[in-house]
Amino acid sequence: MRLGLRVFFGFFLIAGLSAVLLLKVFLAEVKPSVREVMEDLMVDTAHLMAETAADEMDADGIKPGSLLAARLQRYVKREVDVPIWGLRKQSLDLRIYVTDARGRVVLDSGQPSAVGQDYSRWRDVALTLRGDYGARSTRYSPEDRSTILVVAAPILKDGQTLGVVSVAKPVASVQRFIDRAERRVFWAGAALLAASLIVGVTVTLWLVASVRRLRRYAQQAQAGQAIAPPAMPGELGDLANAMDAMRRRLEGREQLEHDVRALTHELKSPLAALRASGELLQDELPAADRQRFAAQVLDQTARLQTLVERVLALSQLEVQVGLGERQRVDLAEWAEAQLERQAPRLSQKGLAIAWAAREAVVVDVDTALLELAFGNLLVNAIDFAPAGSTLELAVSTTPTTARLTLRDHGPGVPPAGFAQLGKRFFSTARPGSLVKGSGLGLAIARRVAELHGGRLAFEAAEPGLRVMLVLQR
Repeated sequence: MRLGLRVFFGFFLIAGLSAVLLLKVFLAEVKPSVREVMEDLMVDTAHLMAETAADEMDADGIKPGSLLAARLQRYVKREVDVPIWGLRKQSLDLRIYVTDARGRVVLDSGQPSAVGQDYSRWRDVALTLRGDYGARSTRYSPEDRSTILVVAAPILKDGQTLGVVSVAKPVASVQRFIDRAERRVFWAGAALLAASLIVGVTVTLWLVASVRRLRRYAQQAQAGQAIAPPAMPGELGDLANAMDAMRRRLEGREQLEHDVRALTHELKSPLAALRASGELLQDELPAADRQRFAAQVLDQTARLQTLVERVLALSQLEVQVGLGERQRVDLAEWAEAQLERQAPRLSQKGLAIAWAAREAVVVDVDTALLELAFGNLLVNAIDFAPAGSTLELAVSTTPTTARLTLRDHGPGVPPAGFAQLGKRFFSTARPGSLVKGSGLGLAIARRVAELHGGRLAFEAAEPGLRVMLVLQR
């Protein structure tokens, strides 16, 4: 089962069971609570009627011409039609009867009247006459199973119990209120359950979407894509950042292992040549051979020195965050000055310089870094250009960038190699030789371009290769 379904079903089970249990408890408490409130009000009514009857009753019962009897008759005949919280009350439901000290009914508002009957064995009368709280619940008749609640209060006068006032009320008179309360509780519970499910679905979808974002990020990181971790709140955000830190550490370790292997490979050839030349120089050699092997030692030593210097330079650039001191320079004039410094190497190989395009553009750059980058690009072009050929130089602009382009007429780069250009320790063989460079020159130029907010781009020139150093204006 998928994670989203598991979370949703778990939430649904918890919320559903909780809602059902709460509804059951509330619905089970509605009717008893209403009856308790009704009994409380009937107790007050019974005691009030007992005080009223005390003035009209003696040891023999109700006095002749009792006002209470007349009032009860008028009460029974009263018409009422009042709204109570949306429900209409159209009848007076209290039945009031009075018994004497022996439990015989002396006054009754009910129809038919129970005057003269012996109620001494009814719980409301019997318990009250004994000094206890008298109340009972009974039915109208075997045919009518409606319940009547009866509450009694003693009629006291001069410390003597003259009788009992009982107040009876059918539970059916408040059943409408109970039913309405149960309906409201039921629909409120249903609405609460629906809201809980909506919240559960929302939380589940958010959680699943967040987990999927993390999974997609992990898959992209596994595929080698350098992307930023997804921005998420709380523990999921911490997890994303931890995954990114782990990815960076693993990538750094893999890169370090790759660089160490590549550097070891680059060092093997010059070291082997130095060892061979050194061993030969220990023997007696003709002057010409000694001169040749000594020159080879110097050449391989210079190669090692260049390699070490470029590795150190690239390492410093990769940890550098921003640019150093900036200067505003005319890019075309600055490029000409760099060409003059390489004039001996250009003339040694018989290379000429031709301007393909020259636009006036002033850029704000770190001249030391830009000199390092362009110097590496120029040395690389000289190494690959055929003797007596021409190097094409161009300075062009776009609304947001300035481009310094250098093209040689050498063998170029195979199409499969373009994606690797600019990566350290990737290079192709020099023309007429199986010796490869370290690839660090292009890597340095690319990092310098990135520090200037630009990039290093390549195009096949047929013949040759066109390298573009793109800088932000």
